[in-house]
Amino acid sequence: VVRQFADSVDKHLIIEELEPFIEDGVRAAGIPCFGKELTGLQGELSVEKVRGAIECGNAFPKSGECCSPRASRGLAPTDNSSLPSAPPRSPALCPGCPHRAVFYTFNRLKLNVCGDIGCYTLGMLPPLSAMDTCLCMGASIGMALGMEKARGREFSRRTVAVIGDSTFMHSGITALLDCVYNNASVTVVILDNRITGMTGHQNNPASGFDIHGNPAPTLDIEALAGALGVSSARTVDPLDLKEFERVLKEEIQRDAVSVVIAKRPCALLPGQRQAPYHTRNCRNCGACMRIGCPALSRGAEGVAVDEQLCSGCGLCASVCPFDCFKNEQ
Repeated sequence: VVRQFADSVDKHLIIEELEPFIEDGVRAAGIPCFGKELTGLQGELSVEKVRGAIECGNAFPKSGECCSPRASRGLAPTDNSSLPSAPPRSPALCPGCPHRAVFYTFNRLKLNVCGDIGCYTLGMLPPLSAMDTCLCMGASIGMALGMEKARGREFSRRTVAVIGDSTFMHSGITALLDCVYNNASVTVVILDNRITGMTGHQNNPASGFDIHGNPAPTLDIEALAGALGVSSARTVDPLDLKEFERVLKEEIQRDAVSVVIAKRPCALLPGQRQAPYHTRNCRNCGACMRIGCPALSRGAEGVAVDEQLCSGCGLCASVCPFDCFKNEQ
């Protein structure tokens, strides 16, 4: 397929971040291509950098410098001023994402949150604004332990480490063991959404299936925490806001290592979508806008629900003080 595509074009440009993994493989197959000489090996690619690479032959041209093919032939630069530009949109958790309820609660309780790498890292953005640190994959638990050692146990009682189920199994288990071994009072919130969300819904040891979709042993995260010596491990549905907040308040006050497993399937998994909500007699108080759901928009007449985006999770209804959200079939 790659060879057929390369044969159909004059030049074969491959755009990929960091190392030229695909480019080297294509070239090794004897297919002419190029890419890294324009974009470089380091840094994150953006639309602007890729456009610069294509137009100027340099992803990072100096101010006022242009070496586009049109300029080299004595032609005027392409005028894109008349083209429509897409409005900017900040990245956000998907509508119905169970992680949204977790970060909403963190913000509500004004906790110090040691974050980690995953789609839930978006919890740091407004209006959730509930993540204070994010270093590398699996670092959240170790950072919470370090903060307790540096700031004391009272500070730790206002601090949680949050980590996804896949990340926990990848590189968080050893850090949790370190917390137990060092007699810490760290509270770890494991986001168990039954799948590896950030990288494309791969199965993991807690999903009950192997990478090929065949049945596999299912990891019991509560039992694993107990085997590591954790004094308390509790599983709760984060969309049950009152219960989740109650459990979290109890666990952060515990003078020992504790684990809260926020268990709710990813909203994009089959069978998770429910009937969409709509508003009725909205008071336009704005309380629901604090959850940062992309399916909600606020205007002069109140909050509206985009039924094409709404997954029916009901979080908006849970936070509305006036019972304005309904999802009758």
